[in-house]
Amino acid sequence: MSDLRTMSLTTRIMVGMLLGIAVGLILQFILGDEKDFIVPLGLFDLAIKGFFVDGLFNIGGQIFIASLKMLVVPLVFVSLVCGTCSLSDPKKLGRLGGKSLGLYLLTTAIAIAVAISLALIVSPGDNVTIPTDANYEAAAAPGLVEVLVGMFPTNPIDAMASGNMLQVIVFALLFGIAMALSGDSGKRVAGLFEDLNDVILKLVTLLMNLAPYGVFCLMAKLFTTIDVALIESLAKYFGVVIFALFFHALVNYSILLKVMTGLNPVMFWKKMEDACMFAFSTSSSSATMPVTLETATKKLGAKNSVASFTIPLGATINMDGTAIMQGVATVFISQVYGIDLTVNDYLMVIVTATLASIGTAGVPGVGLIMLAMVLNQVGLPVEGIAIIIGVDRLLDMTRTAVNITGDCMVTCVVAKSEGELDEATFNDPDAAKSLESLPSDKNT
Repeated sequence: MSDLRTMSLTTRIMVGMLLGIAVGLILQFILGDEKDFIVPLGLFDLAIKGFFVDGLFNIGGQIFIASLKMLVVPLVFVSLVCGTCSLSDPKKLGRLGGKSLGLYLLTTAIAIAVAISLALIVSPGDNVTIPTDANYEAAAAPGLVEVLVGMFPTNPIDAMASGNMLQVIVFALLFGIAMALSGDSGKRVAGLFEDLNDVILKLVTLLMNLAPYGVFCLMAKLFTTIDVALIESLAKYFGVVIFALFFHALVNYSILLKVMTGLNPVMFWKKMEDACMFAFSTSSSSATMPVTLETATKKLGAKNSVASFTIPLGATINMDGTAIMQGVATVFISQVYGIDLTVNDYLMVIVTATLASIGTAGVPGVGLIMLAMVLNQVGLPVEGIAIIIGVDRLLDMTRTAVNITGDCMVTCVVAKSEGELDEATFNDPDAAKSLESLPSDKNT
């Protein structure tokens, strides 16, 4: 037990993840084709799946996810207000927005271009039989005008209650600017928000110590129910998406980081371990946001005035991993249905998916909605989504890790360009240690 306590958070999360996968696969083997496995214990019968998978593992995993999501709105609002009111140059906010949005769009366009290129080379849709029951009803995506108008909340409290992050971000920015312009009154309120920020960060630290147990429950439940046979039947599609995700993360992000900042990509990846594992386990950029924000400020050295803006914005609109899935899926579905796409069609896919990453921000099931938009744009049957939806859960875990890595990479680039990156922290190996031991710092 003492050895377990001395392990870093990263190691404990990894142990929890591997144990969860092992337990899940063992339970799947025990259950086989049966709905459940009953163990007679004398006084009562124990249903393995009902008690462990649908019971303990499900409850533990859902509580862990709910705990992380609980922190998102207060953390983003308080941190963003603190960062905005500390800006000495009002024009800086416009620069931050322009740089962040431009970089997020650039990385998304690169991601989908790489995905389409790899899919055309490998041809994952060749010799795949179309299921006769393939059917998918695409939800309607909001128009660009609707999204722009919807960014501004009529009721900020309702926006926080419903978790509408774009509206929360806009209100926090306006509130922070008002505080900065309010003289002594603003300074007194700013002091309160700084204290609140310290308390919330301490709560983040406390909850992260529960992460290994939450990750174990999530992995155990997932790998008990995952359809391994379906992954085997779509192995080429699955492999192309995974390879494209890793290529974009390890190669494209590293090149962009090195070229735009001169920073060491190897050090960057060492600092991303905890956040990536959180993202992989939760499959949610929003749920991972507390960890992503802590990583950007405490490990990578970005000042809170920058990270508190770029991280929530990225979690809302930056979808490089989803864009990669869309690129491969578009080629895959066109090959399965025997529909040839032209160069103009592929260019349209890149443009549509890149712009849709903003236009569908905050919509539940955003990845599939975006994919439906892309397929409609180039005349492919939306029903093709039903072919790949069965293996999307495991892919979603990986692309979420890619998404939050892109958020942190863009944060480093923007912070460096604004002179708001502490390179000593970025290059400090000790700052790469687990987040549970990090104290809060009002100066970041």
